[in-house]
Amino acid sequence: MIGEFFRNILTYPLLNLLVFFYNYIPDIGIVIILLTVLTRLLLLPSFHKGMKHQKELQDLQPKMNEIKQKYKDDKERQAKALMELYSVHKVNPLSSCLPVLIQLPILIALYQVFIKALGGQALEGLYPFVPNPGAINVVFLGFLNLAQKNVILAGLAAVLQYFQSKMMLSKKQASQDPTAKMMSIQTLYVLPGLTFIFGLQFPAGLTLYWAASTLFGIVQQYYFLKKEARVLIESK
Repeated sequence: MIGEFFRNILTYPLLNLLVFFYNYIPDIGIVIILLTVLTRLLLLPSFHKGMKHQKELQDLQPKMNEIKQKYKDDKERQAKALMELYSVHKVNPLSSCLPVLIQLPILIALYQVFIKALGGQALEGLYPFVPNPGAINVVFLGFLNLAQKNVILAGLAAVLQYFQSKMMLSKKQASQDPTAKMMSIQTLYVLPGLTFIFGLQFPAGLTLYWAASTLFGIVQQYYFLKKEARVLIESK
């Protein structure tokens, strides 16, 4: 029941969108990139809110550290004081996780779509107005087989993940708080490493999606930070 609902809401619409574009652009790699951009554009409001909440949490980090130090021997008072701090500044510490939670089911659905499209399986679930191309050519740009694992794409995805993680970190936060410093190291080095390992386990089509999605995130993060810097300068 849940699986059928998931297929009808996410998997089949994404599959139909992929096939629809493929009928006009017969390069599955370009179609995957296009599908990635459209997906990220649809999720743009949630990602923007997530980055905004993350910035607010970083701005509150000094006060959070003071509370943790003040009530280091009383976890109950510490938790209560932190909740009061969040309430006063109208910050939800879980809001920054929203984009990841939203993207996860989409990533699962895209994995199913790419396995079906790149694995030579029958394209079931197409809408009547979407012509079935029969077979999909899995070669990207005439030489890259997206149905196979690819170490170069996995490496590219890992490098892009590193740069995105680096942009998201606050050097001041990492240098002041031991816990934040440890999390920063994990984010900066462990996450790209995991991206590379996972990228070696899946077809290159999914790795291409992840690399394109991360690149989109880097551009989005750049303009967000640039906008925040401009607002800060204008407020002085």
